[in-house]
Amino acid sequence: MLCSRDPLKGIGFLWCSVHAFGDAGESGMPNWAYSVKEIDPERSVRCSGRELRISAKAATEICRTIKGMRIEEAKKLLEAVISKKRPIAYRRYKKEVPHKSHSERWDAGRYPKKAATRILGLLEELQSNAEYKGLDVDRLKIVHAASQRGMKSRNYTPRAFGRSSPSFNTLTHIELIGYEAQA
Repeated sequence: MLCSRDPLKGIGFLWCSVHAFGDAGESGMPNWAYSVKEIDPERSVRCSGRELRISAKAATEICRTIKGMRIEEAKKLLEAVISKKRPIAYRRYKKEVPHKSHSERWDAGRYPKKAATRILGLLEELQSNAEYKGLDVDRLKIVHAASQRGMKSRNYTPRAFGRSSPSFNTLTHIELIGYEAQA
């Protein structure tokens, strides 16, 4: 992490540049990087959703479920989750999660509709990126699906007598990488 003092601001203002997300550059917009570097660019395709307003826990469980699936399987799964026909097994964030009956050997599960909708959109984006690159979509397999917590969106609700209540929302980053498997 590279930190220095900003000469234009007063004393005590400290800005930091994180190398994982790249440098902001001249445009002021962040240059996002992927967490997976060593992959064949000829046979792989990738997409990402940055600063999405979805639950980070639900996104983590969905990414864990769809990793290793083909794109059509993952799309069918997420459509079933959105229509509340098939739950997503919660393996890590399972405290006080009610049990659902599903074919997997796991009891705790939920139907994260909002997160499934956004990840389904990312899968369609991944599929269109593969078609643009000329890859065979039927053989495309998701080899990397990850979610990370992003920045916090800070809002304050005004209350009586000059007070306010904080309302913070954590945004989520999702990255998907597909790889064309051998025939």
